[in-house]
Amino acid sequence: MGQLKKWLVSNGSTVVLAILLIVLLVNPDAKAWLMRQVASTGLLNSSMSEPGNKDDKGASGISYADFPLINEQGKNISDWKGKVVFINFWASWCPPCRAEFPSIQKFYEKYRSHPDLVFLTVNLDNNPAAGKAYLKEKGFTVPFLTPAGSVPKEIYDGSLPTTVVLDKQGKIRLRHTGVADYSKDSFYNEIDTLLK
Repeated sequence: MGQLKKWLVSNGSTVVLAILLIVLLVNPDAKAWLMRQVASTGLLNSSMSEPGNKDDKGASGISYADFPLINEQGKNISDWKGKVVFINFWASWCPPCRAEFPSIQKFYEKYRSHPDLVFLTVNLDNNPAAGKAYLKEKGFTVPFLTPAGSVPKEIYDGSLPTTVVLDKQGKIRLRHTGVADYSKDSFYNEIDTLLK
């Protein structure tokens, strides 16, 4: 017992780091917290591109009819033509999605009443009830949508989370894969520019 105590004293910081690492590997909320801390630095964020820019992915405009979404009441959502559209693809089991969701909620709270901005948070859980439960548990009020058909590859290529911002002409102005912080003033300024 004395040797174990001596070993723990001399290796205490290693033991604590190992325990923290295990918690981060096992607990999705702990992973999300760590990712949120990294995202809050803004280093992972991308910025809006100019129309026609090489980052525009060659999309001349999204065909809204080919991207059907269904809200919680089972109604089709397609009335977003001529508006700035924020689309976020997420799943409740995805730690990076969990990490960025508080910033999406803040962004939603700031702009939800703006008539020219549409929020499409598209849940990709195999069971949509898991996504709804996650939003309820965390107190998030962003719109809950599920795809009603295939999503154009220019918008979503299978990586979670993916965020896309379309301008009023339906051109992709931002396409970001991975965690980001959407509650930054720099992002709000870019949104305000698109809304003008």
